[in-house]
Amino acid sequence: MKKNLPLLYLLVLFSSLSQAQDLPFNCDYNAYLFQYNDVYAIDLASGNSYSVATDVTEGNINAAAYNPADGFIWGSLSTPARTIVRIGKNFQTTTYYVDELPDNNRYVGDISDEGIYYLKGGGTTYYKIDLNPESESYSKFISEENLSSSINVHDWAFNAVDGNLYTVEKKTNILYRINPETSQVTVLGVVPILSGLNYTYGAVYFDADGRFYVSANQTGTIYVIQNVQDLTGINAMESNLFAFGPSSSQNDGARCPTAPVPQEDCINGIDDDGDGLVDCDDPSCSGYASCPVLELSTTSSANQGGLESNNRLSQQISKRNFKRAKNNYRFDQKAAKKLKKSVNYGRVSAKQQALQLSNFMPLSVINEDYVVESTPADLIDITNATEVYSADYYRNDNAVASILLLKTENGAYEHTKSICDRLLGAELLSVSTIEIREHSFIKALIKNTNGSIEFVLSLSAKPTENNTAFGIESHWNIDKYETGVGCYNFQIWSNSLDDLLTLGEEVVRLLEVQKPISGYNTSTPPTVFVKKGGYHNGKLELQIVNTNRTESVQFDGGLRATETSAVENVSTSIQLNGNYISNVEVEAGNLFDIGFRIGDGIVTPDDLFMSDGPWGYDDAAVSTIVTQYSVDENLETFLENEYPIERNINLRATTSEYVAAYRALTPKFNPIDFSDYHSLKFKAKGTGTLIIRLVKESVSNWEAQYKTSIALTENFTEFDIALEDFKNNEGQSISPNDVTSLVFTMIADSGVTETKELYLKQMRFAESSSLSVEESNQVFLNDAKATPNPMHSKTTVEFTVQNNQDISLMVYNPLGILVKQHNIKAVAGKNNITIGRDNLSAGMYLCHLKGTNNQSRTIKLLMK
Repeated sequence: MKKNLPLLYLLVLFSSLSQAQDLPFNCDYNAYLFQYNDVYAIDLASGNSYSVATDVTEGNINAAAYNPADGFIWGSLSTPARTIVRIGKNFQTTTYYVDELPDNNRYVGDISDEGIYYLKGGGTTYYKIDLNPESESYSKFISEENLSSSINVHDWAFNAVDGNLYTVEKKTNILYRINPETSQVTVLGVVPILSGLNYTYGAVYFDADGRFYVSANQTGTIYVIQNVQDLTGINAMESNLFAFGPSSSQNDGARCPTAPVPQEDCINGIDDDGDGLVDCDDPSCSGYASCPVLELSTTSSANQGGLESNNRLSQQISKRNFKRAKNNYRFDQKAAKKLKKSVNYGRVSAKQQALQLSNFMPLSVINEDYVVESTPADLIDITNATEVYSADYYRNDNAVASILLLKTENGAYEHTKSICDRLLGAELLSVSTIEIREHSFIKALIKNTNGSIEFVLSLSAKPTENNTAFGIESHWNIDKYETGVGCYNFQIWSNSLDDLLTLGEEVVRLLEVQKPISGYNTSTPPTVFVKKGGYHNGKLELQIVNTNRTESVQFDGGLRATETSAVENVSTSIQLNGNYISNVEVEAGNLFDIGFRIGDGIVTPDDLFMSDGPWGYDDAAVSTIVTQYSVDENLETFLENEYPIERNINLRATTSEYVAAYRALTPKFNPIDFSDYHSLKFKAKGTGTLIIRLVKESVSNWEAQYKTSIALTENFTEFDIALEDFKNNEGQSISPNDVTSLVFTMIADSGVTETKELYLKQMRFAESSSLSVEESNQVFLNDAKATPNPMHSKTTVEFTVQNNQDISLMVYNPLGILVKQHNIKAVAGKNNITIGRDNLSAGMYLCHLKGTNNQSRTIKLLMK
């Protein structure tokens, strides 16, 4: 009995191995993309992909196809020669040698529902192999056939609805139908969405309803052609974008043709296909229903770019933006210099040391109408850029692309557009790759805060081989770039992925014109990333896209509570439980800015930075010296119907001119609509008069901004200023629909050096006054007094009002007769009126104060 045990164990082991190797896919919903000998699973609805297996075979896999007859995926191998491979769900493989096959040139393939493998290379010849496990000729060569015409294609797929093969040709973009019984090729017409493109369509798929999905190798864009079985070659063909997937220089796809693909409804406000994109945000809705065509979006100017921040630069960037606002700066593309393609374009510079940034700026490659220079030269003062040059590309007077080029001397440029403002209203819709020179570069699809859509690419060129060549780098994370070397840093964005690729290819070509490319160092995109988020009541609210269905990620960050605080490190684990979309909260406490990274420690992590609108000060006047400046946490709570202006400031300066503090409402001075609010509330103390401006984006002249004034005292006073009290030079009240910042100015009226102090805290916009009429009157009444009292020759009546208003002081004698009246325009805070005795006789007088807000107070005044 004991002698039989090893044989029994071997039988059990053989059975287990056989079962492991014989695990079929069984028509799951994924599409599978084969790149060399690695395998990726693709969600066609979103375009997102993740690696499921690497190095599954010795040779490269091509002509991949799902076999409906056995549930496995099959492919053709480059090595060993004349070999095909069967791949199981667990990516165990079995190879089969087919002697009748050619040694190479086998890259097109799919399998019919009867299990016949149709395998093709160039020309008209294709091969049929029996892969039906129930057949006696299983894995055997059937025949060599010839198509009725030669077509230049790189993949084809069976449509389960009509049993025909379909494919799209490179360059012509013609859709073909191939009858597998007769080898007849039928021209169905140029695919409209592909017209004018020159891509290789190396991966194509079907779904159960006969929709044909075509993936472009170079961009990874997935297109859809509807109901191909109904096309005659004469009737109209419906095609559109569908998703933005991964690119590859060697690409082949396989998918069960009877598996459905979820579709977005485009008008119901629901994420129907589960890709995290709702209605018009989904590329498949481009041009459908009320959704705009994706490529008609207007892009942002490079003049506004380069400002994705970190905690070292947020205040410098804020000062730069404040300076632009104060100087009424507006980039005018119509007045900007137009760039022309010279005879030296794309030629080697006479001297390498004479290289100009303009040598690397593409022209006349995306069919633009014109290009303007839009260089934001003021980046040099606040970033690690030593030279800056940028261009905006226009069609029909609409911006369609921009390139921002920055030269640095010690490492890559510190900001990338992909960081974007995901915690301030922008969204990262997708992130994947495009192919340039057969190397994968990360592309991002960003929805800006204004709703515009941009495709984004970043790369750097650094000197190599003793400065005789360029090395190209492109990474998602800034810390992946080589440090200590100078770089040419390119940030490229466009409303068209096709234009983005063209511009990227031309940038690399222009670099190579000047120096050879010695190599490429690129990173993979993050598989887990923050799509969007926000900060509210001490919590970061994040929506995380988890393309590889990981269970958890690590959150590591550094935050500052205020502009003048030290960085505090924070770390926690975020549970995603394998969900594709997760909405999570991370406790962050009070903060001014935070930079953080999420990742699983294996693949590329995602980096983000968020800054609240910063406080800053304006000491541009020659005589102004700031001697104290600090920003403190606001520890008091705000009401739900209030818009808080976070953090409190202390400012002391000496000046014979002016000093100002300002608070941007967003990091980039984007406007906010306060039309639903009625007042600005805060507590303040300090010296002299404080001028408060609400800066509107639509007002270009600084002197025409809307303002009001208050009187500061040595003690904190609560102010409640009606927004209608903010008026321009013509006396018109503000329409607070586009406020970008608040500016608080103190002027040395005497023209000699004075010490100015300002303390502001608990500032917020309120929907209505928190004080009732009675409470407001009480403040007014309790604060009114006359000094001196009794009076001899004159006295000063002091009082406090909560907002700017007209005040009347009426003095009545003991008989009730009005003997004096003074009218002033009081400002919010402390005010005073001085009255003289003149010819009034001794006795008790009544001083009656009355405001336009129906506030009133009567005080007794004794004259001796």
